[in-house]
Amino acid sequence: MTIPAALQTHDLTVNFGAKRAIDRLCLTVPAGCIYALLGGNGAGKTTTLSVFLGFVRPAAGEIYVGGRRVDQQPEAARDRVSYLPENVALYPYLTGLENLRYFCALAGLRLSANEAAARLAQAGLQLDAHGVRVQRYSKGMRQKVGLAIAYAKGAVAMLLDEPTSGLDPAATNDFSTQLQRAARDGLGILMATHDLFNALQVADRIGIMRAGRLLEEFDAHRVSHAELEATYLAHARGMP
Repeated sequence: MTIPAALQTHDLTVNFGAKRAIDRLCLTVPAGCIYALLGGNGAGKTTTLSVFLGFVRPAAGEIYVGGRRVDQQPEAARDRVSYLPENVALYPYLTGLENLRYFCALAGLRLSANEAAARLAQAGLQLDAHGVRVQRYSKGMRQKVGLAIAYAKGAVAMLLDEPTSGLDPAATNDFSTQLQRAARDGLGILMATHDLFNALQVADRIGIMRAGRLLEEFDAHRVSHAELEATYLAHARGMP
C-alpha cells in the first residue's frame, strides 16, 4: 500500500486580482521529510502555506494534505495539518500545559494532564516549564508548545513560517533538533524561511521560489552552503 505524501500540489495557481502569486507549483513533501522553501519577500512562500491551510482559494490545480484534497475535503485536510507561525499565539496567563489542553479541546481532543505533559515532553519542553505561565516563555518555548499541539492532534504534516526568526543560535539549534525528531516520528514538514544556513542544517530537501514559481530543488545533503547561496542570489537577481 502506497503512503500518500504529507503535502502535495499539482500545477497550483493562485491569483490576487491581476497578479499571479503562485504559478503552476508542483511540490511534494513526503512523510518524514523536512522541506525548506527559500525565497525573498513576495516569492510566494507564505501564500503556499495559506493554500494548504485552506485560507486562500486557488485559481487552478490540486492541493493535498495526507492524501485529502483541500478543496474537496477541507475539514479532513485541516485535521491532518498543524501550523506554526513566526510568532505562536498562546494565552499568556495560561501555562504551557493549560494552553495545550485548551487548543486541543477546541479541536475536539480531550487530553488529560498526564497526556498533555507527555506531548510537551515529546516536543522538548522541560518539565519544570509545563506549569509556568506562557508570558514568561521564550519564543523557542512557545514553538515547542506549538509542536506539542501537532503531536497531540495526530497531524501528518506541519507548516512553519520563518520558525528561526528572532531565535539565538542555541535556541535555533535546539528547535532544529526537535524538528528533525518530529520528522523521524513521521511528520512531513514544510518550512518557509530566509535562513539558508539553517535550511542546510535541518532540511532534507530545499526549494527556491521567485515570483510564485519553484525554480530549483536540491537534496540538502548534497549541496554546499556556497553552492546554495550562489544559486539563491542568482535567482534573487533575476538571473536564469
